[in-house]
Amino acid sequence: MHTLFRLSFVLALGIASTAATAAADNWPQWRGAKHDGISTEKNLPTTWSKTEGVAWRLPLPGPGGATPAVWGDRIFLTSLGSEADGEADAILVLCVSTDGKVLWKKKLGSGSRPARGDEGNFASPSPSTDGKHVWAFCGSGDLACYDFDGKEVWHFNVQDRYGKFSIQFGMSSTPLLDGDRLYLQLIHGEGKAATREAVVVALDKATGKEVWKQPRPSEAYAENEHSYASPTLYRDGKLEFLLTHGADYIIAHRLTDGSEIWRSAGLNAPLGDSKYNPTLRLVASPLAVPGLIVVPSAKNGPVLALRPDGKGDITNDSSSRLWTRTANTPDVPSPLVVDGLVYLCREQGNLLVLDAKTGEEIYEKPTARGRHRASPVFADGKVYLIARDSGTITVVKPGREFELLASNVLDEPIAASVVVSNGRIYIRSFEALYAIGSAK
Repeated sequence: MHTLFRLSFVLALGIASTAATAAADNWPQWRGAKHDGISTEKNLPTTWSKTEGVAWRLPLPGPGGATPAVWGDRIFLTSLGSEADGEADAILVLCVSTDGKVLWKKKLGSGSRPARGDEGNFASPSPSTDGKHVWAFCGSGDLACYDFDGKEVWHFNVQDRYGKFSIQFGMSSTPLLDGDRLYLQLIHGEGKAATREAVVVALDKATGKEVWKQPRPSEAYAENEHSYASPTLYRDGKLEFLLTHGADYIIAHRLTDGSEIWRSAGLNAPLGDSKYNPTLRLVASPLAVPGLIVVPSAKNGPVLALRPDGKGDITNDSSSRLWTRTANTPDVPSPLVVDGLVYLCREQGNLLVLDAKTGEEIYEKPTARGRHRASPVFADGKVYLIARDSGTITVVKPGREFELLASNVLDEPIAASVVVSNGRIYIRSFEALYAIGSAK
């Protein structure tokens, strides 16, 4: 690594974990204001229970895995409907006040089906907001924009425009909101690359009209054609591009037209190799901070640490790769980087911590046992992890030595990630929305 780049890389890692965001009190989309799972908020709770330290608990109409978005005094989330309300087939968008009252509810789509038994449903993609409007997507393909009063601005079905979804466990990728655009990765399909439906799309957020569309070719086949990951952005003041993840590749796209800048394989064995795994579908999303892109795979596969400035196919370009972890990837939770350390939450709750510059293992320690689906979040000097089945939120002190601060059990299944906003922690289970912290 060049000395100048190494210096800027180290500085960027520190900046990425401490710089204040433009809207520090808001959590506008799935991984927060800077798409990195980091909040600059302070004085947050460490311990609570189902009854203690809870400002309020709002029962929800039905289950869902979508992480809420918060802006000001409003919380947005999607949910399946309730049989009691005659909406058992509906996928809903809810607006909830920060005092725990439902302000409005709209039907986004219908026809939800479960994914892998109890793993998920069509209310899995997370909504996004810019403080004036909210955008919501669901597994039926319905995508809509509402104003803060619940008035529908536009609504269309992605499948009608870009082709029917062919994806084993349902489309759960969360659209990315950035500036005036909404970005979608639709990586799915069956058969030869020439007939695959995989595309990357940029939409005008105000109208829903297409800004650009690019095909996303790959040689992947079988279940690997299906990606459940979400797009993210790389931005460091000099470089900026969209990242899509799935079908054996991570790919960087120009924001102007979606054209490809670079791509990297290395997440699976080469096609035709006897070790090629046809079930290595990608679920965990990449994490991009200045100077570093952490790329997870799945099913105990590799983790790649890439430089952002590559060109073309960088799979075998050693100058574009900082390090490779050959195994122990998280299967669903996305990475987190804090103060030069990479945090990877593995499927059964082991927390694996690596040095961001070298990939050296610092430690691997167990937390709450059981499936982990939520992505880790850092706030107030703490890392928050969630065990899906028991609803146990593990709080860990970041750093080079493992220190367990608390294990908080809600005893409800949770697939959504922690949300931090205005002095509170919001946790969405399959049964309810919790506000953790003082009553206001």
